[in-house]
Amino acid sequence: MNIKKRNLLNALLFISPWIIGFALFTAYPLFSSLYYSLTDYNLISEPTFIGLDNYKQLFLEDDFFYKVLGNTMYMIFIGLTVTTIVTIFISIMLNNKHVKGMSFFRIVFFIPTLVPFVVLSILWIWILQPDSGVVNSILGFIGIEGPGWFASPTWSKPAFILMAIWMSGNMILIYLAGLSDIPQSLYEAASIDGASSIQKVFHVTLPMLRPAILFNIITGIIGVFQSFAESFIITNGGPDGSTTFYSLYLYQNAFQYFKMGYASAMAWILLVIALSFTAVFFHLSKKWGMEG
Repeated sequence: MNIKKRNLLNALLFISPWIIGFALFTAYPLFSSLYYSLTDYNLISEPTFIGLDNYKQLFLEDDFFYKVLGNTMYMIFIGLTVTTIVTIFISIMLNNKHVKGMSFFRIVFFIPTLVPFVVLSILWIWILQPDSGVVNSILGFIGIEGPGWFASPTWSKPAFILMAIWMSGNMILIYLAGLSDIPQSLYEAASIDGASSIQKVFHVTLPMLRPAILFNIITGIIGVFQSFAESFIITNGGPDGSTTFYSLYLYQNAFQYFKMGYASAMAWILLVIALSFTAVFFHLSKKWGMEG
């Protein structure tokens, strides 16, 4: 055996645990779900091949699927937009080196990301209680009648947006890292040109922060599509299906209605949607000079 073959054999031997793990726990489930998406499978009996019927039923017969998709798009286009604006504003405030105690506030904004989802959900049920919750009690002191939040179809999704903002410590850290890389000379040049603080934000800070914004938006979109625990624990998709997001509906079809083939079709549609969003944002990043 020559040296090249021996080195190849040694390399394959060293990476074989990863190859075996990938084949068993990633590749096999992936292709199995593709096959199951073309079958009528209820986890009990043998799967029956039905072709594209699951996909046809999703797009042509399941009206609730479009409501679920609308709920998810709401959280992406409105929820993620609001969260992005708020977190960028907070990051700019926390990046002020002339104010004492900013390190403490950075820790305060990051701590919520360490709270387990179950504890987080119970906490926000208490905070947003319609009658005795902290938020509505504060609103009552200033003469405002608070909404029903999780109990209201109108306010349930805004309630989840508030939760997302509260849990956005990771996004803030990434923005802070991006802000620290902006050369101070750009701000000095803007000051010499007579730019105000607001003009510096729009013409220096935001353009230089574009790569971090792109990263947070893409990971945020993926996070919205994967969102499950909060809506499952707090509302279980209610009221009136207003918080039934994509992953929750997929779970319900798979493990409550035992429509595993139908859920597998939903999973592949989700993959296509997520890849489409990612491709669009990468295309826009090149068009707007956000790469790098």
